[in-house]
Amino acid sequence: MPQDNSKMRSVVIKDHMSKKVVTLDPEMEIAHATQYLIAHNISGAPVLDEHGRLLGILTEKDCMEAVMQSVFHGDPVGLVSEYMSANPETVAPDQSILTLAEKLVEGRYHRYPVVDNGRLVGIISRRDVMRAMGKHFPA
Repeated sequence: MPQDNSKMRSVVIKDHMSKKVVTLDPEMEIAHATQYLIAHNISGAPVLDEHGRLLGILTEKDCMEAVMQSVFHGDPVGLVSEYMSANPETVAPDQSILTLAEKLVEGRYHRYPVVDNGRLVGIISRRDVMRAMGKHFPA
């Protein structure tokens, strides 16, 4: 039977998300977390508790805020849990990538944790969505 090439490739998040996710511990020092983000060449990472549940997200902006506060106020830099964005908005793996693209365009977030049955299964960023769109709308 001939293959139907008119069908669109997958447009669900699970087929375009990053499954190998760099995560952070809420008790990690900000200075260490900053170096961790730099070493992995990423701009943010999910923060998980000891049971692997999503607590928040720490971004470059959060790290910069912590360092600036430390420099200006002479305070110790602090922990990831003090600067992360708690209870982040998440997406589901079977959600449409087009719906997510709309959220990324209209919202302020650059990435979303992908959660299935309360468990972090991946992360999807603007760049992942751009790659997916490039596959669906080649030049």
